[in-house]
Formats: sequence, structure tokens, C-alpha cells
Amino acid sequence: MLRVGVIGAGSMGSGIAEVAATFGHSVIIYDNAIGARDKFENGLQRNLQKLIEKGKITAETGQAITGRIRFVQKLQDVGESDVVIEAVVEDLKIKKGIFSELEQVCSHETILATNTSSLSVTSIAAACKNPGRVLGIHFFNPATLMPLVEIIPGVATDVEVVQKARKLIDSWKKISVLAKDTPGFIVNRIARPFYGEAIRILEEGLATKEEIDTAMKKWGGFRMGPFELMDFIGNDVNYAVTETVFREFWFDPRYKPSFTQKRLVEAGFLGRKSGRGYYDYSNGNSPAEVEVNEEKANEILNRILVMLINEAADALYLGIASKEDIDLSMTKGVNYPKGLLQWADELGITNVYQSLLNLYETYCEDRYRPSPLLRKMAKNNLRFYA
Repeated sequence: MLRVGVIGAGSMGSGIAEVAATFGHSVIIYDNAIGARDKFENGLQRNLQKLIEKGKITAETGQAITGRIRFVQKLQDVGESDVVIEAVVEDLKIKKGIFSELEQVCSHETILATNTSSLSVTSIAAACKNPGRVLGIHFFNPATLMPLVEIIPGVATDVEVVQKARKLIDSWKKISVLAKDTPGFIVNRIARPFYGEAIRILEEGLATKEEIDTAMKKWGGFRMGPFELMDFIGNDVNYAVTETVFREFWFDPRYKPSFTQKRLVEAGFLGRKSGRGYYDYSNGNSPAEVEVNEEKANEILNRILVMLINEAADALYLGIASKEDIDLSMTKGVNYPKGLLQWADELGITNVYQSLLNLYETYCEDRYRPSPLLRKMAKNNLRFYA
């Protein structure tokens, strides 16, 4: 079994450490924050106790998992690892500093990975003299439950490193997909309209947040509506990813953040974790479905859905990932009811393309420009899948 180092004991790093230990690896975890160790150990015991109570593991297995994890006080102590996965705050300067130091304390054979959700893997790897052993291994929260992991090679990443990392992740019973090193990779890039277009509809006064969430769940089959999901993720986290993707795509209007969400973040209305976001969660409150007529619900669903499909098509057009990995990512990474490219085939490519054209003509904004791939497919009556 390999020795796995984890940098960062927050929710993501803790989850990755638990997964690695569950599959028999010895885990070294480091976090210099005050109280990080106690918080991590308490959280781990709660998680394992729940699994024991549900009969998913035995008490002995839980003890074995705990015994494989060692919390260390210095970054240098992670140096004996075969693989190191960094999972700290989304700050490029901080990440580059960590990788520069890791290269000095780890073996030349150690694979160095970042769990970044939207920053450039290539840029992080550039902090190392040997960027060939650096890549992105992006888990989704909670890492213990979500099956998808994006594997992202940087420009300089060695092919053998990618193969070894993917084999390791697959051995953890995760579903790995290969993504090009572009802002947001697959999921966080393609999912932007689920939030952004929902906010736009709200800002235009075309529907309430409750109507939008109800439409997407009841008519679209999504597990959570956009506003519920933003509150669940955290408006600060969601807004930061949107800002990063917008900036890294040279301010493409398709990814433009909204003042609505910015103001919520400024007010500290971060969602469930702060007790208030788009919805009020005080006194155990939770969002409730409302009545929305079918015509209005379908208008809401169609507008958000065609924007999502447009992003998925453009990701395929630009070689971000294969069509299979794109659809797999959205169903396994964010629990969409079906793959977006499959959904496009069911709706009809021509219908999707025409809906986008209608939005473009209505608003005269580059935000709604159809992907060249959709235009070509509509013209030639093509499908994504035979």
C-alpha cells in the first residue's frame, strides 16, 4: 500500500484522508491551523461512528481506519509520502508556496497533486523545478460520498504520472474522468449557467427563487434547485469559483458573476453554514416548494437547460473532455438527472440551437451566443450519440 500525504485538514482534505485510509493506505495529514487536529479527529470519529451504526463497517474496521491516519506538525513530515494531495484554500500564491516546499522535502518519485477546483494546474506546477510530477486530482465534496474525481494534467505533466494517479483513484472505487487544464475543468465550468442563469431570471423579475427551484426539481428532475444548491455549497465558495472562471476566461460574458450573489457574500449570508443565504435557515427552516404553472416552469427549465447544454457542447468543441466524460461528470459530480449531451439529443439539437438563438436575439448579449459545434450539428442534423 502507498503512503498518502494530505495537506489541509478542512472538509475536503479530511474526506480525502478518510477515503485513502479506508482503502488501506497509511495517511499523513498536515494542517498548521490552530485546532485543526482536534477538529479533524472529532469529525473523523463522527463519520466512522455513523458508518458503524448503519452497519456499513464494523467497529474493528473503524479502528483500523483511524490507526492508519497520522497527524503531523510540520510540512516536512509529509516528505515520506508516495503521493501528496494538497487541499488548502483556493489561493494560487499559497498553493505555489506549498508545492515549492513539497518538492524540497519529498522524494523525486513522489506524485504531487492539487485538489484545486478552478485554478491552473500548470501554474501551480510551475512552482516546481520538476513540474512533470504535478497534476490535478479534484474530488467533490463530500469526498467520502461523491464518486467523481477529475484528473487534470498540467501542460508539463508526465503521461506516466497521469496513468499512475488515475489507477490509484480508480482503486478507491471512484469514477475518474480526464479533463484539460482550463478554468473550472469540466464540472465547475459547465455548471456555471445552473447558477448564473437562475440568478439572471430572478433579477429580471421573471420568477421568484422558489418558483425557479421548484421548476428545476419538479419539471427538470434535479435533486436541488439552483438557489438551494448555492446555499448548500456556500455563496462565498460559489461566488469565488464564478469569479475565478470569469477572470481566467478573460472576462467572457458567459461567466459574468452577479451583484445579487456578491451582495449576499458581503452581508455574510453564505447559506446553510451561516443560517441565511437566499433562504432563511433559522429555527430549522428549509426551502419549500411552491405552486408554479407548467408553462412558466418549462420556460424556466428550458432557459437554464439550453445554457447548460451550450457549455457542455463548447467544452466538447474545445477538447476539454470526451463526450462520455462530460456526461459522466455532470451526473456523478453534481447529480444531474442525465448527461447534458444525451439530453440535447433527446430535445433535438435544432431545438436547442434555436432556443439559444432566440435568447441571443432577445438580449443581444454575447452571453447567449451558441457554440459553433451546436450550429454545425443543427445545420447537418447531427446527434452527439448515434
